[in-house]
This record gives sequence, C-alpha cells and structure tokens, in this order.
Amino acid sequence: MTILTSFHAPTRRTLLKAAVMAVLFTPLVTSCNEKELLEPSPLTSLSDRDAFANPDRVLAQVNGLYASTKSGQFLGGRYYVYVDVRGEEFLNVTNNGVTALQTWNHSNNSQSNEPTNLWNAAYLAINRINLFLAGLDANPSVVEGTLANQYRAEARFLRALSYLNLVQLYAQPYTKDNGASPGLPLRLKGEVGSGNNDLARSTVAEVYKQILDDLNFAEQNLPANYATALLNTTRAHKNTAIALKTRVNLIMGKWADVVTEANKIVSAATPFRAATGVAHQLQASIGTVFTNYTTTESILSMPFSDNDLPGTQNGLASYYMPVIGPGDYSLNPNGILANTAFTATDARRTSLIRNDIAGDAGRFRLAKFPTGPVHKDFAPVIRYAEVLLNLAEARARLATGVDEQALALLNAVRGRSAPNAVYKAEDIAGKDALVNAILLERRIELLGEGFRSNDLLRLNQPLPAKGTIQAVPATASVYIWPIPQGEINVNKLIVPNP
Repeated sequence: MTILTSFHAPTRRTLLKAAVMAVLFTPLVTSCNEKELLEPSPLTSLSDRDAFANPDRVLAQVNGLYASTKSGQFLGGRYYVYVDVRGEEFLNVTNNGVTALQTWNHSNNSQSNEPTNLWNAAYLAINRINLFLAGLDANPSVVEGTLANQYRAEARFLRALSYLNLVQLYAQPYTKDNGASPGLPLRLKGEVGSGNNDLARSTVAEVYKQILDDLNFAEQNLPANYATALLNTTRAHKNTAIALKTRVNLIMGKWADVVTEANKIVSAATPFRAATGVAHQLQASIGTVFTNYTTTESILSMPFSDNDLPGTQNGLASYYMPVIGPGDYSLNPNGILANTAFTATDARRTSLIRNDIAGDAGRFRLAKFPTGPVHKDFAPVIRYAEVLLNLAEARARLATGVDEQALALLNAVRGRSAPNAVYKAEDIAGKDALVNAILLERRIELLGEGFRSNDLLRLNQPLPAKGTIQAVPATASVYIWPIPQGEINVNKLIVPNP
C-alpha cells in the first residue's frame, strides 16, 4: 500500500519553546545503571532553576541530550537511511511517500518533509545542547569541576556530531573549494525566543572549524571509559571524540590529520586495537556486531529498547526487512552486489544479506538490523572498522606507492569476513589502485550504516544512476539538500541553496 502524508513544519518559535520545555521535562535517559539507560522515566515538572538543583538532575539533563540526538527523525534512524538511499546501493520497493521516497529519487524541494523534519530535529537537539551548556555555566557549584567539564564535553561532542551530519547534507563538500561555500547558521547559544532568528550562514570551513573545536575540547575532557560496556557504547568517551575526528578530517581531505588522530587509537601492527581508554578492536565475526551491540568494535551507538523506540517508520529494520516492517528498500543487484570484490563467500554477504524471504520475489535485503516486530536495533554511529578504513585511506593517499600499513589495515577489515580474498601486495598496481580498493571496501563494510552518498560527496563524485533514476552530477542543484522553507521564512539573513 502506498502511504502519503503531509503536514506543516513547526515554526522556529515552536521549536524554541519545545527546546526550553525539553530541558525541563524531556523523558531523560539516566545512566546511573543500565536499566535506567534502556528504560528511561520522565522527570516531573521542574523550573529552570530546579533542573540544575542537584547532581542527579544535571546528569538527567546530560542524558536528555543523547535522547534528543537519537530522535527517529535524526540519528535514531532516518539520517542513515537518507544518506544511503541517495546513493546507488538501494532500490525503492513500496513507493511509500513518507519513507525517504523523495530523497531516493532526488525530488526534494525546500518544502519537502524529509529535509525539513531532519533540519528541525537536528537544530532542536543543538538548541537543547546550547541551553544545557548555559544552564551548567549558570549553576557552577552544583557539580564539581572535573565532572562539569565532562558534561560540557559530552554536550559539545553531540553538538559537533549534529553539525557534521547537517553540513554534509545541506552544504557543498568542503573539498569542492576548501570550505568557501555557504555552510549553516552556526547557532552556539541557547534560544528561548524568536529574537535571534536572523542568522547568516557561516561558511563550510567555519562550520568544520567549530566541529573540530568542539571535538578537541571533548577529547581533553571526556573520561577514558565508563563502568560498563553499555555505557562505553552509548556515551561519548575520549576515543569516541578521536574516532569522530578521523571522520571529520577524512571528509575535509586532511589526510595527515586523519593519520595523527587515528594513530592515537590504532596500534602500529596487527591485530589493530586501541591501547588507551576503551580497548577497541574488530570482532572475530561481523555478525556479532549486529547482534551484540556493546562489543568493543562499537564506539558509539544510539540505544533502543522495548520502552524506548525510534518511532513508527523510523527504525532501520522497517526500511530494509519486509518481515519486520514495510521493507521499503531492497539492495540494488547492480550496485555493490554486482562487484566481483564482494565475493560469494564473504560473511557480509552470506550472513547480513538475504534473498530467501517468502513472498518477496527474490529481492536482496539488508539484514544488519534484524530486530522485530518493534525496531530496537541500536543505530550504529561509529564503528572501529570505519576508523581502520579511514586510516587506511589517508595513509594510501599520502604515500607515493603502495603503503604497507594501509594495505594491512584494509586486509584487517576485509579478511575478517573474506579471509580467502585478502589483497596481496602484488595484486595492487599502485597508489590509486589501493585507494580504490579501500573505497570499494567501505561500500561493502559500511553498507546501510549511513555513509555511501557522503563518501561520494566528499570526493565530488556524482550520485550514480539506479533503476530508473538518473545520475546526479556534482553541479546539479539537487546534489545537496535544500534549506527548508520554514527556516527561510523566519530567518531573513539565510541564503537558500541554488
């Protein structure tokens, strides 16, 4: 059945009011123990002063920030889907107008729900973060200094993550012109009214500078680890900030900075692992990562449980598995599945892809998110496998020939799932061939985790054709998302995307 819906986007005034109320009343994820983390309870009515009245309430605010960023319209589900279906790996099956159809066929405009809802969810989370930071500063004696700085670091990490995801969708790639293009309205102060609606777009470079400033602060002030594997996976620690910096610098094409950051958490020789903080390393089986969400391979994930779900038509399983939800997207048989590098015996093909679902006409389906009937699969934000591939690519691009460690890093990821298909040095014709092998491996390893179109954009490559949908060149207006009309209506200084 085709399902269509439309609704008016909330105004900025509505969003600001919601952000203020959220700081006071949000159902908050309390990390005192694992039960409270996965079964959050709402706080009762609090004044703004009472919200920071004691350490427990401050902690509740911190965890409320994580709850905000994992909105189903943002990092709880839809962000990853939007980024992936803009690429060529998935085909739309249901023609469902509310599950990323316009994103898949590149028909979004400034009034479309998909870019509007994600923009609103992300900026709502950012405003909650900014309000929290202001509240913490206004109540300096409630939490002791080191812990207060940790909370600031967690907030700033989440702000950096939010801006990073926004700038990749709504602005030109940094590598197009070293960040000279219009970026985002860079809101760094909490807003409780409409007085500061008007804010011009900072440049892409300025947005990335703020992202790195926030992440550097986070690295310096986050703890090395937490008391449990669940908290190490669902709250930011030092290695989380470092790992995200490898991604940021890769997106910016700053290869040497990728190497500098990655070397902090990747050993110089196999088996690659982090020597400080959480002992991140690849798991022996790729399947383990998507059934046990708290392994040391999972650097950051957004958690869900029976009592805390991403919402209808937001859960990742709903998009990809028809036995769990509508299954709006099947894998494109002419995408990565058709590449001979993705071998028939690769565990990522044999255990994470299905084409045997009754009544599904033999379509290939991504089975990384298998939990149903409710959609409580953790949403993966950063995995150690990505960090290894980030480092491999940066080293390969910096070298003049075939970099041995880059090849070893590539083979660590590839060999985990396809031990009979690892690359030998003599298989790689040169530097460019190694880079291409790494980019290909990213398509296989990170399939369905929200990377494909962002990888294409950072390299200024077209969005490829898929099915009946034509390719989108880097010069096309739909190469990036439009600034939502709701923002244009209330922000007189913002310039729309062409």
